[in-house]
This record gives sequence, structure tokens and C-alpha cells, in this order.
Amino acid sequence: HHRFSILYAASGGRLCVSVRDYYCYKFQMRPGIFNPILFGKRLFQQFAVDTYIKIENSRLDYIWGHQDKIRADLYQGLVDSLHAGEGRADSVEKRTVLATSFIGGPRDMRRRYMDAMALVRRYGKPDIFLTMTCNPNWDEIRQELYPGQTPQDRPDLVVRVFRAKLEELKNKLLKKDILGKVRAYVYVVEFQKRGLPHAHFLLIMEGRYKLTCPEQYDRLISAELPNKKKYPELYKLVVKHMMHGPCGALNPECPCTKGRPSCKNHYPRPFNAATLQGP
Repeated sequence: HHRFSILYAASGGRLCVSVRDYYCYKFQMRPGIFNPILFGKRLFQQFAVDTYIKIENSRLDYIWGHQDKIRADLYQGLVDSLHAGEGRADSVEKRTVLATSFIGGPRDMRRRYMDAMALVRRYGKPDIFLTMTCNPNWDEIRQELYPGQTPQDRPDLVVRVFRAKLEELKNKLLKKDILGKVRAYVYVVEFQKRGLPHAHFLLIMEGRYKLTCPEQYDRLISAELPNKKKYPELYKLVVKHMMHGPCGALNPECPCTKGRPSCKNHYPRPFNAATLQGP
């Protein structure tokens, strides 16, 4: 009865909850309550994927059964068939049109593209391309793992922490103006092959904050190692997260070299002053 009350309240007082609401409830971490789903490791990963498929199928079923509400009659008939190159009368069928609200559908993608192009047309080309990548070693993730778990065992925790940090980044960029006044922006969240999310931002800055010369770029971007004595913490982070290796002959057990004669990513051997010396 207690769990039903929580789910009823979370659904906004509706007796029937959506598939998404139900699984959001099931995936929650609750102090003192053992949730076997969160201990499934790779089975949990598969369960999360299956859950997404259920949610998507539920939305597709709704769209299929409510074509009249999205004015699908405007997108079907002989004219559409002729535009599609169909000349046979027996091949003209009723089309199912995906609503703009269906994420990833053709109308949704076209709407997003047109919105982005409208921003560029109105405010000019973007000034900054910014990427934020999820780090599975973030303290906020490590501290919430159950004993014996690794970050890849908890896709729910990883995406929640990433979402929280993404919102904080948006707050710093758009309200606290850490890079200057932003006039318009677009961003997209993607998932890498190993499952970690990352976000790409395009920022269009206001006139006085636009980057117009190398000196302005140098204030925001650095392609050099920070001064180890002046910025020890920043130096440690850059060396740890933004450098590849050592690999190859210096570290044959490195994953990119193990079982291979050289780095699979074709990184060159580290610079060594001794190679410049003559015989």
C-alpha cells in the first residue's frame, strides 16, 4: 500500500501510470530498501535497454491509434504516393505519421534542424563548440555505488549524475556567463559505444563576447600542458584524462598495445631526446 501511494503521488494523482513512470519508480535508490534490479550488473544493462524499447513501443502504439489527433490525413493520399515515386494504384496505402513529439522520428529531427538553422540565420554562426563527457570516476558516482559494483554496473546512476552536472554546466554557461554572455545555443546528448553519455554545445555569443582574434581564443582554449608548479591540480587532471599512453614498447600491457606490435590507435612513440643524438 505504501509503494502504491508513492507511485500514485509521483504520477500526479493519476490511477494509471505510463510505462516510463513505472520504470522510473522501479529504478530508484531508496535507503534501507533492497532493490534487486540494481544488483543485476550486465543483466541490469540488458533490462534497461529492454525497458527503453517498451517505452518506445508504448509511444508508437499511442501514435498509431491516435492518427486523427496529429492531423495525419494531411500526409496521406495520392499526392504523397506520387511524390514518393509510387505509380501503382494497388500500392497506395494508409500511412502512419509519427508525431513531432516522438523523439528521433523524421518530423522531430527535421524540426530540430530547422530550429538550429533559424538560430544561425537570426543570430549568426556559432562561436564556441563545447563538449562535456561523462567520467565514470566522478566522486558523485563512486560514492553511490554499492559494494563490489563498478560504474558500468549502474547505468541509472551514471546518467543521473551526468544529467545533474549537465544542468549545472548550463547554469554556469547561460546564467553565470563563465564564457561570456550567450545569445543563443543548441545542444545534443549522445551515448558513446561503451554507454557513457556526452553533450555537444554550440554557443552563439553576444557581440562584445565574440571571439575574433587568436588572443581571445587563447583565453578560453589551451593545447599545452599547464604549468606543473603553478597549476598542479589542473596539470594532474590534464595528464590523467587528456593524454594517451604510455603505450607501445614502453607499456606492452596497455589495452591499445596488448597482443599487437604497436598502438592500435596509431599514436606515435613518445618523444625521447635520446633519439635525436647521433651514434
